[in-house]
Amino acid sequence: MTTTDSVSTSEGRDLLSTTTVLPPPAKKVPVPPALQVAAAKRASLPPRVDGRDPRYLALRNFAISMSVFNILGYTVLGFEQPWAWPLFALAIGLGLEMVVAVIAGWASRTRPAFAGYGAWGVFTFLLPAYITTLAVNMLLYANDRFWPIAFAVVIAVGQKAVLVAPIKGRWRHFMNPSNFGITMTLILFSWVNISPPYHFTEHVPDVFRLMIPIILLTAGTVLNSVLTKKVPLILGWLGSFVIQALLRHWIWDVALWAALLPMTGVAFLLFTNYMVTDPGTTPTKPRDQFMFGMSVGVVYGVLMVFDVVYTLFFATTLVCLGRGLMWWLKWMRERRQEVPAS
Repeated sequence: MTTTDSVSTSEGRDLLSTTTVLPPPAKKVPVPPALQVAAAKRASLPPRVDGRDPRYLALRNFAISMSVFNILGYTVLGFEQPWAWPLFALAIGLGLEMVVAVIAGWASRTRPAFAGYGAWGVFTFLLPAYITTLAVNMLLYANDRFWPIAFAVVIAVGQKAVLVAPIKGRWRHFMNPSNFGITMTLILFSWVNISPPYHFTEHVPDVFRLMIPIILLTAGTVLNSVLTKKVPLILGWLGSFVIQALLRHWIWDVALWAALLPMTGVAFLLFTNYMVTDPGTTPTKPRDQFMFGMSVGVVYGVLMVFDVVYTLFFATTLVCLGRGLMWWLKWMRERRQEVPAS
């Protein structure tokens, strides 16, 4: 194939004429089947977690905090469960998380969520289950029986594959994992209890006992303000907690100091900074965060009026359930609106 370019004068004479030979059109080169398979596998992989991603950094710091707190708990603070229980719980929780991922990949004909990026992919995939498992083991007290702890871990990790809702175009779990596992265990086994308050400070000298809540408060505040961005949720929760205490004092004559006393405990700090702010089951917009936290406080106050125990956990469970149902109702309403248009 050739093309000719020329420049002519006003008299019609060509002063410059060039001829360029163009290459023939490129033929479509067949891709070897092995490369096609490799490309298809790569396309089916979930996106690689960036080490600078704020969500990953928050999960990593959560995991580090839980690990340090458990180590100090068994060596210094006074945790009463056997030291091997966290290891057994982790074996169950992490193993179940990987089994669920394999089953989900088989059902959707894709690779498991932890596959494709080596040890880094497995590490980042297991971080949420690691945090959930340690939290459940730390906050439940079942005397000398481990199987209720194992039951709570299975419920907490397994429900993420069952209790899902169409949230912002994606199927996502809506129940706070560790909170839901603890709640179901407390409901089904009345003899199981929450770890007593002295569990966290039993062997600490009085001089250093005050340092524990200060350290937890500082670490949690930095984590939630810099990485998870859940400060509006915390403000909504704390504000509504104080308001419900004042209302119970004015209307039902509850002693104000007794209504506000839970705020001084280590368990309350752990709940506020590390449980109710779970990034995976709470809103992202500041206004929605505030409403979520305020809702937990309102439900807490209502449950306290009816003398319901384990109120922190039950209130969070009910609010998470309501949020999931809200997303389901929104999805069904949008589906009904699309049917006439189609």
